[in-house]
Amino acid sequence: MENIVLTIHLILALALVGIVLLQRSEGGGLGLGGGGGDGIMSGRGAATALTKITWVLAVAFIITSMALTIIASRNANSSSIFDRLGNESQAEEIDTDALLPPTDELLPPVKGEGAPLVPSAD
Repeated sequence: MENIVLTIHLILALALVGIVLLQRSEGGGLGLGGGGGDGIMSGRGAATALTKITWVLAVAFIITSMALTIIASRNANSSSIFDRLGNESQAEEIDTDALLPPTDELLPPVKGEGAPLVPSAD
């Protein structure tokens, strides 16, 4: 069910981006129409149709967003990650000394040991 709603959600997102790009902006944009006339696809008629389609897609996008949130909350584990971290009986003891290198390897070279701090220009 979640995959179906997610697929519809992604299709709606792409359609919404496409419809918004088709609309005429203040500067001209990629909008349809441009001539005069009072037909259905005139400048004003196209803007009205695109606006209605945008509203329908936006409402459907919000509905699928809420549906995905509800589905995810039902499938979520009821325990918190902090509850699992605080459980000492299940956690294994980790030897941190075995994970870290010796401290001598972490220090920068000392000037007196013959190793220059800055590479030579030779």
